[in-house]
Amino acid sequence: MPDYMKVPFNLPPRTGSEGKYIAEAISGEKLSGDGPFGQKCQSWFEANLPASKALLTPSCTAALEMAAMLIDIRPGDEVIMPSYTFVSTANAFVLRGAKIVFVDIRPDTMNIDEKLIEAAITGKTRAIVPVHYAGVSCEMDVIMEIANRHRLYVIEDAAQGMMSYYNGRALGTIGHMGSFSFHETKNYTSGGEGGLIMINDERFIERAEIIREKGTNRSQFFRGMVDKYQWVDVGSSHLPSELQAAYLWGQLESAQEINDVRLAAWKFYEKMLRPLENEGCIELASVPSGCAHNAHMFYLKTEGLEERTALLEYLKRREIMAVFHYVPLHTAKAGLDYGRFHGADHFTTKESERLVRLPLWFGIEQSAQQHVIDAIFEFYQ
Repeated sequence: MPDYMKVPFNLPPRTGSEGKYIAEAISGEKLSGDGPFGQKCQSWFEANLPASKALLTPSCTAALEMAAMLIDIRPGDEVIMPSYTFVSTANAFVLRGAKIVFVDIRPDTMNIDEKLIEAAITGKTRAIVPVHYAGVSCEMDVIMEIANRHRLYVIEDAAQGMMSYYNGRALGTIGHMGSFSFHETKNYTSGGEGGLIMINDERFIERAEIIREKGTNRSQFFRGMVDKYQWVDVGSSHLPSELQAAYLWGQLESAQEINDVRLAAWKFYEKMLRPLENEGCIELASVPSGCAHNAHMFYLKTEGLEERTALLEYLKRREIMAVFHYVPLHTAKAGLDYGRFHGADHFTTKESERLVRLPLWFGIEQSAQQHVIDAIFEFYQ
């Protein structure tokens, strides 16, 4: 093995079938949204997760924006979520005029602390948005019980949660709605960008189709339910192209294989780095009982920010692209303008400053992982 090898943080997943299906789509009669490949992908999700209705979108951001429109978020409403998440989780609701109420996270999973949600509820609260970090589920039974008791909506941000489960139920299918991402950094991609909205409450299905089709009842027209389609509601352009769906179909056909290969790589990291955790040098991710994760990422935690910075710089010198993750939203300028943090920030900032994500992708070679592992051991020795 050479003294060093370049190890990127991520490579987009490829199965080898994507090009063939894209060529089929190009030679077909339809390139815009909801063509044959789009229909096959949506049917796959509805059958395999399962869900009442699955609709492909150009991104997870678009799916979350649709969800905010579907539950009729208005200026003055409040939406509860963790601060440790991507900006899209908050933006989708801020665009409709909502105030974001950030709640502290659990240090073991980096997910919203379900025990702190109820105290953050006010008369203005409309929804809870749990974010399943690293494909590990939030405590959805507790969250759904709180939401049902207070008559709130639950929108799952399952951007990282495709093929992950909570007590046997697929993430994204437990709340009133869920969203997935098919960005190139995710376990499955639709050609670089892409997303999905899961409609689990049948009351929202008809309107979801309308909002997604620019506020028209075009879907009903194509099903022969109306003699012409027209503008009937607010909406936007939330359909991905048939080329994106074709690429995604090449991945869905191998969904279990992709999941199994990633899990094997994740477990190799865990096994090989466990001695460092036993020595008190690092802390590894925790997966609670009842949660089946999808190996979306492998992260470790250092003692603090200074040590993390030193570790990342050391790995970079070895040409290993390990990275940190989110800067908590409540510390950002827009977070201060559009949100507030309820209670004390015991863990969100502190834990975010300790976290390091290691290179992981579908097909990563064990020699590359071993190079990463060796470098981490060298740093701590």
